Amino acid sequence: MLKIEKPKTNSAIKVLALFSGGLDSSLAIKVILEQGIDVIALNFTSSFCRCDSTKQGCSSAIKSMANQLGVDLKVVYLGQDYLDMIKNPKHGYGKNLNPCIDCRIFKFKKAKEIMQEQQANFLITGEVLGQRPMSQHRRALEVIEKEAGLEGLILRPLSAKLFPETIAESRDWVDREKLLGISGRGRRPQMNLAKEFGIKDYPCPAGGCLLTDPAFSRRVKDALEHNDFNIETVEFLKTARFFRINPSFSLYVGRDEKENAKLVSMAKNGDYVFETTLLPGPAAVGRGLVDEQVKNLCCSIIAWYTSKEKDVEVEVTKVSDNTKEIVVARAIEKKELEKIRR
Repeated sequence: MLKIEKPKTNSAIKVLALFSGGLDSSLAIKVILEQGIDVIALNFTSSFCRCDSTKQGCSSAIKSMANQLGVDLKVVYLGQDYLDMIKNPKHGYGKNLNPCIDCRIFKFKKAKEIMQEQQANFLITGEVLGQRPMSQHRRALEVIEKEAGLEGLILRPLSAKLFPETIAESRDWVDREKLLGISGRGRRPQMNLAKEFGIKDYPCPAGGCLLTDPAFSRRVKDALEHNDFNIETVEFLKTARFFRINPSFSLYVGRDEKENAKLVSMAKNGDYVFETTLLPGPAAVGRGLVDEQVKNLCCSIIAWYTSKEKDVEVEVTKVSDNTKEIVVARAIEKKELEKIRR
């Protein structure tokens, strides 16, 4: 059970804020800062973070927003234990492969541990009642709070007046009258509040999880079905075109020079690197068990993206011992390509 210490003075109150760097979480922090309370921003990042629309890196944009708010930032990367949760979420998936309720419970449990480390008195979030259909309706919020072991300790400044008093309010650590009662999916009230507070250039205003993307979710589902769901695989799925050659072999094919270079750099022992020699074409990385049929099929896929009319020379490198061979391939038929592309 989380021990709740009573602050000696209002200035001794410390709050941990779940912080995406987006509009709602930034506003929630600002509302609490306006009450003279010290806030530590906690950002959870994972392999499924979608970069923001300003073309900055997510990390850079979040740090920039924390600086704009004037708060300390703590970043925690969610690794394999987070992927394990995604494999079999207790509360199921959303429209795609997004386990939103279980994701929130997972993050809140992590936040609870950090609250104890930081000796924070309570937790705030930018959640708005009714904004997200799966995880931000009243019942879901109650379930998340209970299963995370944080009942009464989560304050949602943007919708606080629509909920019962939290411990922070009942103990007068915060002034409930200065909190808000925003609800629904519209964002106009938040945008108006951002102007009032002078908050600008906020990234990821509508959320940034790749698991909500239908195409990416299909790829992840394929990896789950073939027992190939891990951090490395997710990074490959994010980087390039994906082909399921057979149950034990995957091929990742670059779309441009930048992806080609990244793919080659990601290859590890046991992988195969495919690169064209005489004609400009994509690079690719194959992972799994290889025989001549698999190798030739991979080369024919690369030939498709290189030339539909000419034979294509592909250099195949086995990364573990750097052995190389040349395979001359003709482009695969389109209908065959479509069968194995994910």
